[in-house]
Amino acid sequence: MADDDTKARGAARQPRADARRNRERILEAARETYAEAGPEASLNEIARRAGVGPGTLYRHFPSRAALLAAVLKDRVDTLCGRTDELLAADSADDALDDWLRAFLAHARVNQGLGGALLIEELETPDALGFDCHQRIRDTASSLLTRAQTEGTARKDLLTADMIQLVVGIAVSTPHSPTDPTQPDRLLTLTLSAIHTS
Repeated sequence: MADDDTKARGAARQPRADARRNRERILEAARETYAEAGPEASLNEIARRAGVGPGTLYRHFPSRAALLAAVLKDRVDTLCGRTDELLAADSADDALDDWLRAFLAHARVNQGLGGALLIEELETPDALGFDCHQRIRDTASSLLTRAQTEGTARKDLLTADMIQLVVGIAVSTPHSPTDPTQPDRLLTLTLSAIHTS
């Protein structure tokens, strides 16, 4: 009987399948809408795109800040989720370059989300459930350290400086069709300065 009670309590804590689907649809719609309209995008528009009512959106994400945090966490998980695979790659240089290109794309798309979270008074790491900046630093550091250990990256390069260079490219290259290749060109120049050969 105790096992039945335990199973019943565990089942009660698990979200229903339709609730999980709704949450995923809301997150997907939010990712798309924020990419198009920025962090001030209409929550009603996000609900409409997800095919749910505003009440369903607020049941899953009780505030704009909660939805922004969930989208940012999802994006950081995607950015840093390949760390083990990249560390096992044959070429430390290629792994570092691949990740820095992904980081540039991440920084360009998400530069408004972090600021919006600060405005929404989510200034502590606990608001996201983890410190997204530390996770990015840890990933960057592990990839840079491997390249430095193998002798293919400058020994005097600091992780923080490398991250700052890429963030600088992201911030200084507006989303404009006038020169869409500029971010990649600037990153290629940065990569040539990082590598020793």
